[in-house]
Amino acid sequence: MSDNVELKILEQLAATIDDINTGLEPNILSSWYNVIAENAAQLAPDELKSSISVKQDPVLWMKFELKCSKRAIPYVIEAIESALPEMPFATRLYFQKVEEIIGKEATKPASVATAPS
Repeated sequence: MSDNVELKILEQLAATIDDINTGLEPNILSSWYNVIAENAAQLAPDELKSSISVKQDPVLWMKFELKCSKRAIPYVIEAIESALPEMPFATRLYFQKVEEIIGKEATKPASVATAPS
């Protein structure tokens, strides 16, 4: 009986390691960014849909630019939250950090440009 339990634990550990290894590949991140952008656009009102986009750097494949208007941020965050349970472990951690960064940016006061004297 204990051999069976140990085998299950080792299988779960191997699955977790595989999940971690594959979760941060550029093509996986790209597909999740696209899912999030599409879902956020579906959630957002018509006037905000065009403000949501994602662009992958053609040279640095791990670099992404997620653009949205400040008013569209709640829809992007909601899209991330709804997609998290379906993501591989490492991808989920990555997008939780993206969500945290977006939240911090959203709460920053708008910078006031001043003319040099």
